[in-house]
Amino acid sequence: MTSPDRPTLGVGLIGYAFMGAAHSQAWRTAPRFFDLPLRPELRVLAGRDAARVAEAAGKLGWAGTETDWHRVVERDDVDLVDVCTPGDTHAEIAIAALEAGKHVLCEKPLANSVAEAEAMAEAAARAATRGVRSMVGFTYRRVPAIGLARTLVAEGRLGRIRHVRAAYLQDWIADPSAPMSWRLEKDKAGSGALGDIGAHVVDLTQYITGETVTGVSALLETFVKERPLPAAAGSLSGVAGEGMGQVTVDDAAVFLGRFSGGAVATFEATRFALGRKNGIRIEINGSEGSLAFDFEDMNVLEFFDGTEPAERAGFRRIIVTEPEHPYVSAWWPAGHGLGYEHGFTHQVVDLVTAIAKDEDPTPSFADGLQVQRVLDAVERSAAADSTWTPVVPA
Repeated sequence: MTSPDRPTLGVGLIGYAFMGAAHSQAWRTAPRFFDLPLRPELRVLAGRDAARVAEAAGKLGWAGTETDWHRVVERDDVDLVDVCTPGDTHAEIAIAALEAGKHVLCEKPLANSVAEAEAMAEAAARAATRGVRSMVGFTYRRVPAIGLARTLVAEGRLGRIRHVRAAYLQDWIADPSAPMSWRLEKDKAGSGALGDIGAHVVDLTQYITGETVTGVSALLETFVKERPLPAAAGSLSGVAGEGMGQVTVDDAAVFLGRFSGGAVATFEATRFALGRKNGIRIEINGSEGSLAFDFEDMNVLEFFDGTEPAERAGFRRIIVTEPEHPYVSAWWPAGHGLGYEHGFTHQVVDLVTAIAKDEDPTPSFADGLQVQRVLDAVERSAAADSTWTPVVPA
């Protein structure tokens, strides 16, 4: 538990819906389970609707509210700005905050375009010379089993990486009568399943392997092109009302890829996989072994050691809840699993620790830009009849 006499870190959060609630929980919880070098204080929550943001602030534990994000950036009691808004506002808010000397945590994908992401990465690099830090919120990196997977690869336990398979499967808009939301509008979200969830598996596979995607051949599909307009907003898609709206993003993305070390890859992202609620599935095969992960069984990592004799070789089911595993020692006794929310808490731990050490945290805005370049290559390939499309290098 963080000592009350530690220096404070005043936090301002912009956005209070699904991601805002997850981030709020993390800011509240991290100093209660981890001994942080700085003590986060939940200073202000911002949203456009004064009544709703006030209600959210009371529920989520924020001391004050604002209805204009500029006021959050201007406040002297805010040291860090946490951006949980739709993608069309990420660049403007994050750049303004960095230029004002505020540390920034920004939800993924970093931006809606490569140009916006480049501007954000450039602003982050300039700010870093003044000791101002920034990080993009690819929280699944903070799942202990993912950390163990990265360690096994880094130790050479898989040998040379040959195959990467990754899928992120959801079903929350499989019903054609599910209403419109900002996630289905390209001008607000940038892309659909590709950016919303595909970005995660691109980042995860690059993080685990330590390599980057260098080229893709892609298909994008929109299954339902019109949806009812929402009568009321909900945590994801809301409640249907009258009238119809145009869906302007992809419902599913499927693409082949190649990694910088030569491995071949397949990626799939869809929000139409009936029965799959939040299925992140990753398998990596190397010359010496394999590993497999499924977020719907998130405390488990499967590992195959190809150096063992055939008569006793097989996938080993590792329960990743031991104190020696990443982050786990701060939580429960071995065998008592962690959940979705813990990744956000671990994100706060890593960010606050990096700020206190005057170090650049990861994933950086440059990392977010690299993922954005992959997403851009996917869109360009799909628009050109799946033509092989190199990822533009940094």
